[in-house]
Amino acid sequence: MSRRNNVRGPTSALTEFLKESGITPTTIARRARTRQVEQPAQLEAGPSNAQQNGDQPESGPRGTNGNAEEYASDHLDETDEEQPAQKKRKMTKTAEAKEKAKAKANAKKKKGDDEDFEDSDEDEDAYTALSKMWKDNSKPPVGSFENCARCNKQFTVTKYTMAANPPPGFLCHLCAKASGADPFKKPAAPRKRKAATEKRNVVHFEERRFPSLASLCIKIISHYIDDVEALGDIGSINLDELAKSLARNRSLTPQNAPLFYNVENTNLTLYDVTHLTPPAFNTLAALNPNLTSLRLDFCGRIDDTVMDSWTTSLPHLKRIELLGPFLIRIAAWKKFFETHPNLEGFLITQSPRFDLECTKAMVDNCKNIKELRLNEIGKMDDAILNEIKQYGEQLTYLEIAYPGVPEALSDDVVVDLMSAVGASLKHLNLSNNVNLTDGFLFQGLKPHARQLSTLVLANLPELTDAGVAEFFDTWKAAVQDHPNRALVNLDLSRNHELSDKALISLLKHSKKSLTNLNINGWKTTSQEVLKGIARQCPRLQKLDISWCREVDDWVIKELVEKCDKIQEVKVWGCQRLSLQCPRKRGVTITGVEIHVAA
Repeated sequence: MSRRNNVRGPTSALTEFLKESGITPTTIARRARTRQVEQPAQLEAGPSNAQQNGDQPESGPRGTNGNAEEYASDHLDETDEEQPAQKKRKMTKTAEAKEKAKAKANAKKKKGDDEDFEDSDEDEDAYTALSKMWKDNSKPPVGSFENCARCNKQFTVTKYTMAANPPPGFLCHLCAKASGADPFKKPAAPRKRKAATEKRNVVHFEERRFPSLASLCIKIISHYIDDVEALGDIGSINLDELAKSLARNRSLTPQNAPLFYNVENTNLTLYDVTHLTPPAFNTLAALNPNLTSLRLDFCGRIDDTVMDSWTTSLPHLKRIELLGPFLIRIAAWKKFFETHPNLEGFLITQSPRFDLECTKAMVDNCKNIKELRLNEIGKMDDAILNEIKQYGEQLTYLEIAYPGVPEALSDDVVVDLMSAVGASLKHLNLSNNVNLTDGFLFQGLKPHARQLSTLVLANLPELTDAGVAEFFDTWKAAVQDHPNRALVNLDLSRNHELSDKALISLLKHSKKSLTNLNINGWKTTSQEVLKGIARQCPRLQKLDISWCREVDDWVIKELVEKCDKIQEVKVWGCQRLSLQCPRKRGVTITGVEIHVAA
């Protein structure tokens, strides 16, 4: 049965290699016949040997060398008369090697045996047909001449020569560039993957102590909060700690919230009421009718219906602190102010609908406001500040920070506000009002704010190092006869222009009274000046020196050795610290960043 067919496919690597070496089925068959002729005429006496040298046909359909003749189908039809002629073609090994070299040379210069192989009737490899196609389209040798497939100009082939698209042919360098490809472009280096073991470690040096019995009980109660009613009254002393524990996991629900309710409650603080619904807030007011102070964090579900119910359910309310009352509308705010004229503290954060109209209602109805916080109010502007001025010197706590538009408040209007309300202020926060400059310090704070104990001026990019230094130097002289002239809490974080001069001056001003100091982001402050914090602040308890580039183990050593009351130090972004960072019992050091390979 003939094995010839017209099926063609990809050429294997072995077939391509044999073909380029001049080794084809024809040459293989020729070598097999040569080896057969070179064998001795008679290996041994006997009829079997005679059969090999006689005129008898070869044993088997493909002869004695079946494997060699298997692919030489063009010789299957040879007659016995050709055998004597083949026997005369005896070659030595040297002659055979020369013939191999000659065949290889002929295969490179012309088709030679390949044409015979393609046109003959031999049984060829099923994947041999495409090998010649790939060979014909292969890149010509470097240094040879070719005609450009596009402009027909002759050019010299180099290693940068590119094939035409669509084929056939090759392009000169000019035509290759004109087609949008860059023949000289180096291949992109493979992207190196980071070692799987590399990771970023953040080390917190914190003392580990055995938990108290009360803390263990609170932990157990917070875990089984849904069944806590079976325990009865757990006491008001631990309710605040339990509320904080529930806030960490957001476990407070309408079902377990009544644990904190009592008709005798006057103060109620819940640190995370995300899961409480409007009916749950109505229940809160109904079960705590005598509240005078209420604080609710993450209270985004409070809406107008809740505020309407509070107008009658909480008649004694004097202080309210809300974080995230997004849904309350203007009419609800106005009604709340009208029904609570005795309000003394109004502190809200993130209320986008609170506007000038609400502020006027508050000022007109709540004449006794002493604590005021309007943080992250989207509609904050100069007009609202002009209304707040009417409270005058009765304000002791004021926060107008992070307005919806940081440029909304002008320097002059804030100075005017301080002239009206600054005399009695003990707490002031004007963070992220980016238009405030050194002029505000000299015209607003210096002459009018003489009782401040807490000052927060974070992210005011217009403040300068020299201006802040001069302010603290002259502010002390201006209030030297006042008993509350020194600051207790000072936050000047994220003011990247501040450095050595400002720190030296503020330490001279308040070094004996400071308990909390935040200079996060003072990146150019020198190491010697940073060490002066430990030497001059004996009452310091909390310190944030994150992103101060000069902080190292020696700065921390000064703090833990010379600040006897220090409790917490934040050092995020201080990459000069090491694992040998000094520690001290009772001092928590947060944010030691160390890059190591595990």
